[in-house]
Amino acid sequence: MKLLRFGPKGQERPGILDAEGKVRDLSGLVPDFAGASVSLEALDTIRAIDVDGLPVVEEPGRIGSCLASVPNFFCVGLNYALHAKESGAEAPSEPILFSKATSALSGPFDPVIIPRNSVKGDWEVELGVVIGKTALYVSEEDALDYVAGYCTINDVSEREFQIEKLGQWIKGKSAPTFGPTGPYLVTADEVADPQALNVSLKLNGEAVQSSNTSDMIFSVRQIISYMSQFMELQPGDIIATGTPSGVGMGMKPQRFLRPGDVMEVTVEGLGTQRQEAVAAQ
Repeated sequence: MKLLRFGPKGQERPGILDAEGKVRDLSGLVPDFAGASVSLEALDTIRAIDVDGLPVVEEPGRIGSCLASVPNFFCVGLNYALHAKESGAEAPSEPILFSKATSALSGPFDPVIIPRNSVKGDWEVELGVVIGKTALYVSEEDALDYVAGYCTINDVSEREFQIEKLGQWIKGKSAPTFGPTGPYLVTADEVADPQALNVSLKLNGEAVQSSNTSDMIFSVRQIISYMSQFMELQPGDIIATGTPSGVGMGMKPQRFLRPGDVMEVTVEGLGTQRQEAVAAQ
C-alpha cells in the first residue's frame, strides 16, 4: 500500500493510492497516520478495506508529511562509505545514532526554511524506516518483521550548528521544515529489499547525490537490531538511515543552500519530493 496525507497544513486527511494511482479518501476509517495508527495491526485493518469503494479525491492539493507526528525521529550518521570519506571520517565500527526534533517533520513539497543566522544549510537524501511494532532486544534475523513501511526523507542539516557549535548534532538537524517526509508511506510488503534501492538528489536540476542503499555500511536489519539493544522502538518511530556522498559540505569548494535553491529528492519506489529553500522571516 501507498499511504499519504493530503490537505492544508494542520488539516490533512489520510488517503491511499488505488491501483490506478488515484487518491482515495480514508477519512472516517482511519484517524490519521501516526503512532499506533501505523502499527502492523492497524495496517492489516487498512488492507481489509475495499479501496475501490472509497471516495476518489479528484484534487488532493497539498501533500503533507506521510506521518502526522512521530514519537521519535532517529537518524544514523556516516552510514554510506563514500559519504564518510567525503566527510573526512573513518567508516564507523558501530552505527552513529542521533535524533532530529520531532517538530522538524515537514511535508515533502513544503518550502525548507533556512534558519536565522544559518550559513551552512545542506541536503541529505535518505531512506526512511517506520517502525510497526514495539522492538526491544531484536535480532538482526527478525529485525525487518518490525518494519511498518518505508519513505523518502530529506535530512536537511545546518553544518555550522551541527559541527562547529558545542554539543550534539541535534541542534543542526532540528529547525522547522528540516524533516521533509513522504510523499508516501510505502508498506514493507511492497519493498522486496531495502538494501537495493536507488537514492538521489538534484539541486537546481543537477544531480548531486546518486547512489544505492547497497552502499550502506549498516543495513536496515543491523540498524534496527542495534538500536533495540539500547532503547525500545515504538510504532510510528521513524529512522533516517543515512545519506550517500554528494552533500554540500563534501564539495570542493563547499556549497550550501541559498534562498531559491530547489531540491528534488528521490528514493526508488517511495516517491520524489521537491522543496524550495527560503529565508526565515
